[in-house]
Amino acid sequence: MNSIVPLVQTLSTPDVEWTALTPVLIILGAAVVGVLVEAFVPHKARRPVQILLSIIAVLTAIVAVVARWTSIIELPVALPEYIEDTLTLSAQSLILVIAFLSLLVIADRSELGDGAFAAQPSDRPGSSDEDLSIAKNHQRTEIFPLVLFSVGGMMVFPAANSLVALFIALEVMSLPLYILVATARRRRQLSQESAIKYFILGAFASAFFLMGGALLYGMTGSVQLNEISRAVPLIAGVDWMLIVAVFMLLVGLLFKVGAAPFHAWTPDVYQGAPTPITGFMAAAVKVAAFATMLRIYLTIGQRMEWDLIWIFAAVAVLTMLVGTFVGLVQKDIKRLLAYSSIAHAGFVLIGVLASQATSAGSVMFYLLSYGVATVGAFAVIALVRHADENANITGEATEIARWAGVGRKSPFAAASMLIFLLSFAGIPLTGGFIGKFVVFADGIAGGQIGLVVLAIICSAVTAFYYFRLVVLMFFTEPDENTVVVKSEGYSFIAVVIAVILTVALGVFPQPILDALTNVVVLLP
Repeated sequence: MNSIVPLVQTLSTPDVEWTALTPVLIILGAAVVGVLVEAFVPHKARRPVQILLSIIAVLTAIVAVVARWTSIIELPVALPEYIEDTLTLSAQSLILVIAFLSLLVIADRSELGDGAFAAQPSDRPGSSDEDLSIAKNHQRTEIFPLVLFSVGGMMVFPAANSLVALFIALEVMSLPLYILVATARRRRQLSQESAIKYFILGAFASAFFLMGGALLYGMTGSVQLNEISRAVPLIAGVDWMLIVAVFMLLVGLLFKVGAAPFHAWTPDVYQGAPTPITGFMAAAVKVAAFATMLRIYLTIGQRMEWDLIWIFAAVAVLTMLVGTFVGLVQKDIKRLLAYSSIAHAGFVLIGVLASQATSAGSVMFYLLSYGVATVGAFAVIALVRHADENANITGEATEIARWAGVGRKSPFAAASMLIFLLSFAGIPLTGGFIGKFVVFADGIAGGQIGLVVLAIICSAVTAFYYFRLVVLMFFTEPDENTVVVKSEGYSFIAVVIAVILTVALGVFPQPILDALTNVVVLLP
């Protein structure tokens, strides 16, 4: 018994910065409450309760992040596992704004009352069980806590200061997405197939991430990013292994942003997933992954910049070329926007590689403008439907050819889509133009002139397939079998907010740019 006493006396209560964790705790707490709602609230009341709970949680977390912003500029919080600096809070702010818009789109069931999700995802596609679930008008509501869990993981991801916390946040972010991808109401087999592809390839990416982390731990003796960063210059004789370790660590992040050659999952998953989930993934995951990439590259990678820059420059070039030229031949609008997202990932990589004082803020602005427009675009896609010969409205009309004349059938939907496409193309007076301008300016300042020239050329080429869709919507005779259904209200609100933000970020970008100039990567 005497030998136990000294051990007990050494134990102490850990010092937890609860105020720094407040935004994350709000989201994860609401997700846990959402699970309890599924267990105890009557079926008919679950949907309104889940929608209200999710939206209130996200809005409350936004308020908490804004409240924390003024505090951490003067005194950032640096814990062994968690860093709260301007990069963390800017990334969390973007994730929460995108999550708010995405939840509105996810909640919408259109005027038909059908929604984007399967009545019972566990039903076998085409079975009598599925027919019965549809006939009973079942609507799954566990979608909302799953989204909140994923958002919680995204919020921790860029704030993690250790390899262990990074991996846990990566899995908390990813596992709900694997499930959500498989829940599409129509084309169920395609949805489930895309979920399997995403899961398997995601597991490979996680394995690369773990192996890179293991190598870094073996060479530095630490799992904390700040300690690894300090140890890197002291390692001699195994530089090649250090480069391999950092690259393998970043492979997991390059997979999440859809950078080539780790992009193969992107078009299939974007096409097969429920359209609201596609928009959520395309926008929010990129913010979380790129913010984490900034932290790792600017703390660890910059110590060996001259060795890594050629590798990541090659990845950026390949990403831009694949996203641009493969996108030219796409005939499905969701696959088209998937390749568009790949091209945009290449553009953002220029900002990461620039390694300027303003790089982090410029990347965050780009991701904000891209994310808002992306959620809005997929919200519009969810409302453009196909009608059969008997005028029965069925699934989404994702074939690009079926968008002919949409501008005449729904001026609001077409005009909104036009604004989003202009932003993707980087046309002035949209947020996309300012985003590209600040990232490319950082690229030139950082000596990445060749990459910037290629990015400008690729932007001009991608504009071709955006404007091909514009011509179809406004200058082509309408397709008789295409119908634009009315929103139940939630998607309409999301699209209106996305349009306003896209234009505001292009016309009045300075307040946001001024706020983001304070974004730096803390190395405690």
